[in-house]
Amino acid sequence: MHVAQFLNLNDGTPAVEVGSVLSGGYNHPLLRAWQNERQLTKNMLIFPIFISDNDDDETAIESLPNIKRFGVNKITAYLEPLIAKGLKSVIIFGVPLKEGVKDAIGTAADDPNGPVIKAIKLLRKTFPDLYIICDVCLCEYTSHGHCGVLDDDGAINIEESVARLAMVALNYAKAGAHCVAPSDMIDGRIRMIKKGLLANGLANKTFVLSYSAKFSGNLYGPFRDAACSSPSSGDRKCYQLPTGGRGLARRALKRDLDEGADGIIVKPSTFYLDIMRDASEICQDFPICAYHVSGEFAMLHAAAEKGVVDLKTIAFESHQGFLRAGARLIITYLAPEFLDWLEQ
Repeated sequence: MHVAQFLNLNDGTPAVEVGSVLSGGYNHPLLRAWQNERQLTKNMLIFPIFISDNDDDETAIESLPNIKRFGVNKITAYLEPLIAKGLKSVIIFGVPLKEGVKDAIGTAADDPNGPVIKAIKLLRKTFPDLYIICDVCLCEYTSHGHCGVLDDDGAINIEESVARLAMVALNYAKAGAHCVAPSDMIDGRIRMIKKGLLANGLANKTFVLSYSAKFSGNLYGPFRDAACSSPSSGDRKCYQLPTGGRGLARRALKRDLDEGADGIIVKPSTFYLDIMRDASEICQDFPICAYHVSGEFAMLHAAAEKGVVDLKTIAFESHQGFLRAGARLIITYLAPEFLDWLEQ
């Protein structure tokens, strides 16, 4: 048989050039997975948990589907099946609910009998293999709801704020946190935190995961419902990045690396993939974490409820976008669902 006949070619020339055929590389589900530069895996997932100072609390957050706020007496029973499915890490947010607990400097943040330190000790004892990250900020604990200490004019007092944040981070590390994650975005806090850890012999035991590129925007509402952390006046635009500030984000990334950050977070994620790509270049030797924030999470659920998207499909699409942009870790409220989906 003539070669042209064998190949079903009339004149020996393919109708489509050989190099034009890409679909042979993704015509099977396994092939499609192989095309991913990074595979989404369970050990990338960091699950946010809200711990209140009511030990028996178990309160659903209406604006965060499937998410609850827990007290220390309830959290272990909730986490146990998730850890059995492969959850490796949580990030803790404390929520003081008792009257009179909040003050101007956020004293409750590192109260030894407060929700965060009690939760650290409990989780370390109950789940020794669970990696515990603590968000370091003052907004949940201050009477004014801002992320630092204010001066007489109502502006952030940088010196007092970074000193207070460093103390909180140190006390979380002393209590057993594996990682501290300062989310305030106040200038100079990474250097102060690192110095505090170094002076107390904990710098080699504590990972500093900085919210280096955190933008002030409109996607944090459900989180503030959960953490009760809305500012009583003003906003956070003077110490969190403006939404169009790509150059500022690049400078903040470089600054935090220079000050000793061990890893960085880009927050929010979906609308800031260019920042994540910048981070993958500027911070190429450091772990980069995408924070899929509460508003993004709620938007996916709302679209799924309207029948606009399929939740599982859009969840994978969004999270694979973070990986393509350069993230290695993802803080996500969808962690429980992904633990099931990644088994299928």
